[in-house]
Amino acid sequence: MTAHALVLSAFILVMAAAAFEDFRRFIIPNPLPLGLCMLWPLYFAASPSVVGGLEAVGCGLAVFLVGAILFARGYLGGGDVKLLAAAALWAGPAGIANLLVLTGLFGGVLAMFLLVPTGSRIAAAARGALGAAVLETAAPRHVPYGVAIAAAAVIVVLSPYLA
Repeated sequence: MTAHALVLSAFILVMAAAAFEDFRRFIIPNPLPLGLCMLWPLYFAASPSVVGGLEAVGCGLAVFLVGAILFARGYLGGGDVKLLAAAALWAGPAGIANLLVLTGLFGGVLAMFLLVPTGSRIAAAARGALGAAVLETAAPRHVPYGVAIAAAAVIVVLSPYLA
């Protein structure tokens, strides 16, 4: 297995951990987005370009700044903002639009699923089985958007290698 494949595998594992923790506890631990940011230079080293690197960092910063505004207004959670910014860094300018669109689509589907009483009960039971306290009995108040972010990021980052 090449070093690049190992880095991509680590990316998938960190994203899966973020999705799992957000689903289970509605929290994305800070070491996960931080780990993604620390892994990114190894991913970038496979095809280094100063301009490409600066553009990717710009994407991550832009998403973080917009996300910080949305967080301040109560529209997004802080962990979601950090995870999405780290995913934007990995997606870079070529994948940022797809990342944002897929995140929105997956998040919308997840929110609709949680609004259906059966879906809400299934999610609460799954969280309970994973050891989390059951927070909702009726309509959910929180959507684990980290699940949507992680799914979209994995698709966007891996899609060039699957063609």
